[in-house]
Amino acid sequence: MYDAEDLAAIREGKKRWAEDALDPVLESYGERKDRFATVSGLDVARLYTPDDVADLDYEADLGFPGEEPYTRGVYPTMYRGRPWTMRQFAGFGTASETNERFRYLVEEGQTGLSTAFDMPSLMGIDSDDPMADGEVGTEGVAVDTLRDMEVLFEGIDLAEVSTSFTINPSAPVIYAMYVALADQQGVAREELRGTMQNDMLKEFIAQKEWVVPPEPSLDLVTDTVEFAVAETPRIKPISISGYHIREAGSTAIQELAFTLADGFAYVEDAIERGLNVDAFAPQLSFFFNSHNSLFEEVAKFRAARRIYARVMEEWYDAEREKSKQLKFHTQTAGQSLTAQQPLNNVARVTVQALAAVLGGTQSLHTNSYDEALALPSEQAVRVALRSQQIIAEESGAADIIDPLGGSFAVESLTDETEAKAMAYIEEIREMGDGSVRDGVLRGIDSGYFQREIQEASYEYQERVEEGTETVVGVNAYTVEEDTSPEVMHVDDEIQERQRERLDRVKRERDDGAVEAALEDVRESHRAGENVMEPIVAAVKAEATMGEIMGVFEAEHGSYRETVGVA
Repeated sequence: MYDAEDLAAIREGKKRWAEDALDPVLESYGERKDRFATVSGLDVARLYTPDDVADLDYEADLGFPGEEPYTRGVYPTMYRGRPWTMRQFAGFGTASETNERFRYLVEEGQTGLSTAFDMPSLMGIDSDDPMADGEVGTEGVAVDTLRDMEVLFEGIDLAEVSTSFTINPSAPVIYAMYVALADQQGVAREELRGTMQNDMLKEFIAQKEWVVPPEPSLDLVTDTVEFAVAETPRIKPISISGYHIREAGSTAIQELAFTLADGFAYVEDAIERGLNVDAFAPQLSFFFNSHNSLFEEVAKFRAARRIYARVMEEWYDAEREKSKQLKFHTQTAGQSLTAQQPLNNVARVTVQALAAVLGGTQSLHTNSYDEALALPSEQAVRVALRSQQIIAEESGAADIIDPLGGSFAVESLTDETEAKAMAYIEEIREMGDGSVRDGVLRGIDSGYFQREIQEASYEYQERVEEGTETVVGVNAYTVEEDTSPEVMHVDDEIQERQRERLDRVKRERDDGAVEAALEDVRESHRAGENVMEPIVAAVKAEATMGEIMGVFEAEHGSYRETVGVA
């Protein structure tokens, strides 16, 4: 993009500036710290010029919005066409309480529902399981049977709403319940819209929720992909999630690399299943974290699109444009929230949300300022949603497509992020002897990912404790008397009420039909057939979450992580 003579002149000009203007000021006043770096520890230069992006090829590296390599966005109009989907995570207590919150959020202007489940539901066990004691409804909604799903969406037209489900090991069951509910409502399956998180590889890497070992877990994920292509083309069956990798302590580059590697692993598994890449790839979606270093995050999102477009075409022979477009949801960084001076979190979340918008996200969840203390209160949720609406309607950030594109700093950071992320991905591919999928599975088994994240997390915490990384209100600008916002409390009686509901279902259902349906799931799985339709039949027969997931655990046993020492 730049003439060689112009670059030489810029280099000379920068040298003169450093000698005449910069050095005297540094000698007299210095700078406020010895090292300037992103949250991830990536060094940032004092000044960026065209010389830092001298090799940039506009057409190959940037292009135009809606065209390869999608660095500048996946749609030609981006937010000038319509704003990103605004989602707020909701889920607590029983399905009835969460249904009330859903209705409230829709009334307040939310454009998509995002469902949080309690720990028993996440782990594929029922509310009456001894392991569920004390956890029912405490960090999300309890869903044991199709009847809970009916109450959860009472008064909500599934044909009109887009719903995200944050659930992983038991995602096939929740997916089946949603499909069964649509069948009951008379909503055509192809009209259903939404996203299942359903990313089991990142569970073994970071979040640590599983029922069966990695390989059978991957088989179940691919079952959902195959089913979605045939039955629910507007549902994204996986949201390949870097969010939890970042929350576990990774750097931005590790988050990007490990997430894309997981995505390529799913692509390879589906192709091996016999699916055409252009049939399923448009239904894949991604989920990223947005942290405090605004320019690093923007660079990460832009690099993600560029890597994905190139790899999908060069490695997997994707031909459709939609197969090469990386579309993603973003959530602001939960790990950045502080219990100290919690109202400071409003500012953090706003910066993080702005980074996601400047980086071209398709949907966004903004954390509530009180989430370091408890489940978010109604007031805190409203403030979080209003932050998005202010960015969309008042800031002007949504009016210009890729407004930081062409910034010497952002383009340089994008290039550096891309190069370092690709180095990780190539290393993982090498571990799998040319297969990213096998490399990811071997990396999980050997503890590779866990060690990389652990080291990054340790280095960050060390910087915080030394004071070289400032966390306002924690290691700087502290106050003696902290604020104590009113936090939400979940009623202790919820567990009892949910168990009574479950008991009533078990008393009223046809046990013979349940056993037959569970046997169909088991036989389909043993035969290597897709289990999704049998699971839909099982939930319609009122088999429980725990009973269905128990079929797979009985077949494969439980999984115990073994992490080697570096």
